[in-house]
Amino acid sequence: MSLVPVPGENIQHDYDAEKGVIRTFLEKFKAEEKDLLGGLEDLNIDPVQDATRAEMMQMKYMRQLQNISNRDQQMLVIELEDMLKSSQDDDVRVLVQAIEKNTRRYVTLFCEVVDELMKLTTPTKDIDEKAEVIDVIMHQRRERNDQMDQAGFPEQILRRYNLYFKPLPSTEALAVREVRSVHIGHLIIVRGIVTRVSEVKPLLQVNAYTCDVCGSETFQEVSNKTFTPLYDCGNANECGKNGITGTLHMQTRACRFSPFQELKIQEMADQVPVGHIPRSMTVQVNGNLTRLMNPGDEVHIGGIFLPTPYTGFQAIRAGLLTDTYLEAHDIQQQKKQYREMLMTPEIQQKITDLRAEPGVYSKLAESIAPEIYGHADVKKALLLLLVGGVAKVTSDGMKIRGDLNVCLMGDPGVAKSQLLKYIAKIAPRGVYTTGKGSSGVGLTAAVMRDPVTDEMVLEGGALVLADNGICCIDEFDKMEETDRTAIHEVMEQQTISISKAGISTTLNARTSILAAANPLYGRYNPKVSPVENINLPAALLSRFDLLFLILDKPSREDDERLAQHVTYVHMNNHHPPLEQEVVEPDIMRHYIALARQKRPVVPPAVSSYVVDSYVRLRKMGKENEEQNKSHSYTSVRTLLGVLRLAQALARLRFADTVEHPDVDEALRLMESSKQSLEDEESTNHGPDKSATSQIFRLMKQLAGAGALGRKKRPTRGTKQKRFGRGPNRERDMDVDSSDDSEDEYAEAEEASLVDIRARVTTAGFTESQLNETIAQYEDLNVLVRVANGSKIRFVNADY
Repeated sequence: MSLVPVPGENIQHDYDAEKGVIRTFLEKFKAEEKDLLGGLEDLNIDPVQDATRAEMMQMKYMRQLQNISNRDQQMLVIELEDMLKSSQDDDVRVLVQAIEKNTRRYVTLFCEVVDELMKLTTPTKDIDEKAEVIDVIMHQRRERNDQMDQAGFPEQILRRYNLYFKPLPSTEALAVREVRSVHIGHLIIVRGIVTRVSEVKPLLQVNAYTCDVCGSETFQEVSNKTFTPLYDCGNANECGKNGITGTLHMQTRACRFSPFQELKIQEMADQVPVGHIPRSMTVQVNGNLTRLMNPGDEVHIGGIFLPTPYTGFQAIRAGLLTDTYLEAHDIQQQKKQYREMLMTPEIQQKITDLRAEPGVYSKLAESIAPEIYGHADVKKALLLLLVGGVAKVTSDGMKIRGDLNVCLMGDPGVAKSQLLKYIAKIAPRGVYTTGKGSSGVGLTAAVMRDPVTDEMVLEGGALVLADNGICCIDEFDKMEETDRTAIHEVMEQQTISISKAGISTTLNARTSILAAANPLYGRYNPKVSPVENINLPAALLSRFDLLFLILDKPSREDDERLAQHVTYVHMNNHHPPLEQEVVEPDIMRHYIALARQKRPVVPPAVSSYVVDSYVRLRKMGKENEEQNKSHSYTSVRTLLGVLRLAQALARLRFADTVEHPDVDEALRLMESSKQSLEDEESTNHGPDKSATSQIFRLMKQLAGAGALGRKKRPTRGTKQKRFGRGPNRERDMDVDSSDDSEDEYAEAEEASLVDIRARVTTAGFTESQLNETIAQYEDLNVLVRVANGSKIRFVNADY
């Protein structure tokens, strides 16, 4: 019968004819030569000497059926592309179209054909050690009846394989919101990011019972979420003869279960229209496809789009509504883990050529966001962030993180957000979020009720989704302080401890933090201290291995080059020619994957050099602190940061040991991150910001304000009205103006020590600092204490 459709008519499928086409395809399809050579080499088969076995190996699907018969394989994948390659007949082409539009029906047809072929296939190896309970039951029936009796066995319990369809490569991946009602029952591909993964549960497919009277076995196929168990034995040969109805008891060991997992996938950010929120879809995974996806994975899932009618009380509430889900048949990871990347010969050759170049470190750094001008040291730091250091686990179980944390603090318009977006795109697992758009629960984990099992489960936040990856947090300074505290544990311990709704657990968050923030005043204010500009807690700043302060300083040459670079990018849609050829992101990702496999160690000679460098940094930090020039605190975390940076540099060289130049470059990057601050302070001619000078200025302001209300004393013989303590009380007094000593200080500024102490302590200074300031300026004859030390008088009013 011809399956060629007639225009304007519905296709009447002859399923028997289609089963013949399917059987011919499974029996005669041969694998391509490139797919076959590896299998022959693994089995030590010579295609010339052993032509029979080689021909058998060419049969792609018959070879797989033999493996299933030998219990070596459980997953049978039917590639629709193979069906199109097998024949150019219209019957095959129409059959492939029918499979895409009515996939669930053709899963059953293929299984029926495979069952027929499996009966003709005998195991080629001993499978006694892999015998299941159903094998024992069949053996017992064979002994009782002297023949193989399969009359009471459902087909599902005899199948030892899971059959899946792989969509055509030309099938377009749809967004979640593009899946419509016309796709019901079709084989489609949906693109999204995995947000929630349930635990793997056993799904009951065939229930087995045993009669307590006759001992016969009864099987019940289960195809829905709910079923009614059987209670009475229906065996007419045993119980029916005696007129007794036995009671059935469930035998769990003889039941057939399948691994089951439910996932939630969400639209990608580039698929969401303006003003909309991302949509999500439920995905059900069975059999060998479970445990292949984790939260945060970007995947293309091929499967059957099916409805799920409500049952029980939910059906009464829902009315005519139904849920939909995607039954997964094929899973393709779009951005795999570093350890899962497969190297093709072309990529391996490019990486080999790249390793041979002398300036690979600078070349890879320039290849990060080449459209962004400058920021050479920042890009080098981001490259080392992608590579990371070596994580250590001590003998007693203590973990020392190897991932780097970097913070970019700077003026608006220096491309901080663009750098974060690029890093999130190039990393295999990159999550991008913003400060105001993230809550503490959104960063860590939320407690929700699982609709499948109706139990409380944890849904991971941004930091959990970025496990073994990079979490980019923009607008870091705009976060609420209560939300920011959730990051402290992640940045150092790389775990998230949760105690909510009766769930107490610790989640892994082995991620690098890349944060971008603006100074407190929007732009960097050179008139206040750097600590006030940064406005982040010291406990948080110490967890960043590198803190870059990027200032937008006007410069004729730099501004001209920047403007030329930006205009070139806008006119040509790509970066201008660089000194070195840019490395493609895919090649860079594979290069980093190979580099991360190295675990360089620190030899004793380099270890002593690191110790000396750390001691020197501590000494310099103490001197700067004494001179009130300290911008960051040098601690043991700084030492660990130097080691991580040095190990990342050694990984880039594919070296097994850390060398002196690696440590020097790590120290140079740390100094470079503070260089902009030092340059700013060296060119800043503003007032001295030391505590002594600030207290002196407060005292001067207070004394000046008090002197404004005082007048010069009148000469002797004149009268001046002065008010007493009571109301309407006046008295005349004569003032002798002949005393020159009093006229000398007539315009001097003075203030009460009580008022000065109150003003200084309100400003945040201590009383010891006040006393030290007064003593220093007394030695310089700038001020004196009068009125038995209760007042401060400035000797030179013009000072």
